[in-house]
Amino acid sequence: MHQIAFPLLVALIVVALAFDYLNGLHDAANSIATVVATRLLSPVAAVLFAAFFNFAAYFLTIAFPSLHAVAETIGKGLIDKDVVTPAVIFGALGGAMSWNVITWLRGIPSSSSHALIGGLIGAGVTHAGLNGVHWSGLNKTLLAIVLSPTLGMILSMMVMLATSWLFRRSTAHRAERSFRALHLVSSAAYSLSHGLNDAQKTMGIITVLLYSTGYLTGPFEVPHWVAISCYIAIAAGTMTGGWKIIETMGSRITKLSQHQGFSASAAGSIVLFTASALGIPVSTTHTITGSIIGAGVARRASAVRWGVAQNVVTAWIITIPASAAIGAAFYAMTLPF
Repeated sequence: MHQIAFPLLVALIVVALAFDYLNGLHDAANSIATVVATRLLSPVAAVLFAAFFNFAAYFLTIAFPSLHAVAETIGKGLIDKDVVTPAVIFGALGGAMSWNVITWLRGIPSSSSHALIGGLIGAGVTHAGLNGVHWSGLNKTLLAIVLSPTLGMILSMMVMLATSWLFRRSTAHRAERSFRALHLVSSAAYSLSHGLNDAQKTMGIITVLLYSTGYLTGPFEVPHWVAISCYIAIAAGTMTGGWKIIETMGSRITKLSQHQGFSASAAGSIVLFTASALGIPVSTTHTITGSIIGAGVARRASAVRWGVAQNVVTAWIITIPASAAIGAAFYAMTLPF
C-alpha cells in the first residue's frame, strides 16, 4: 500500500475525471458523426442525443453488473495492480491527456482508449520494469486494435448488403424514411455502447488508485460513486463536442447516406457491446472508422477517400508508443518528490 495525502488523492481523481471529460469531448465524433453528416440531426441535437445515451449506459450496468469487466481489465489486467502507485497513475493520465489534446487540436481521430493504455504502460514499465506488465491482457488489447475496425468494416458491409436485399422492393422514398428511423435507433445503440466501453477505462484507473492507496479494501470492484461520476464526466464531455474530428469522421472519409449511416453505427454497436461483455477495452474510434469505411466500400471502393483513411490509420499506429513515451516522462517528473 502506498501512502498519499488525502488532498493529493482527490486531486488525482479530479484529473482522472478530467481525462474522462476529455475522452467524451475527443470521441464525440464517434457517436454522432454519421447523424451529423447525413443531417439526420443538427449538431446541437446530436451531441445532446449522444450524451444522454452515454450516461444511460450507467443504468445498463446496474441491470448487468458483469458489463463492468472493461474497468477490471484496465485496473488490474494490463499492469499488476500491486505495483501501481499514485505516480504511475499520474504518468498514465498525463500521457493520455497530452496526446488527446495534441490530436484533438489537429483534428485527428486517434484513440483515447489506446492513449490511456499507452500512458499506463509507459509509466508502469518506467516504475516496475517489464515484469509488471500482464502480457496476456496487453496482447488481447493490441489484437483488438486490428480486429475491432476489421470486424466493424465486415459487419457494416454485411448489414448494407442484407438491408439492400430486404428493401429491394421498396420505393426510394419509403426506403429513405425507414432508414432515417433505423439510423436514429442504431446511433442511440452506438452512443450507449460507446459510453459503456469508454467510461469504464477511467473507472479502472480510479479504482486501482483507490486500491493502491488503501482506500479500497476487499474485492477489486468499481465503487458505485466512481461509476456514476465517470458516466457523468464522459456525457458532459460529449456535450462539448469535437467538431474538427466530427468533420473527418463524418464527411472526409466517405459521403454517407442514411442507409450507410445506419449500417455503420449498427455494426459499430455490435462490436462494442461484444467487447464490453468480454472485458476488452477496444477503441471506439477505430471501430466506427472501420464501420464507416465498410459502409462506403459496400457502395463502391472509390467512394472512400483512402488518403484520409491512411492518415487515420497512421495516427492509430503511433498512439500507444507516443502516449507511452509521454506517460513515462510524466512519471519521471514525480521522481524528485
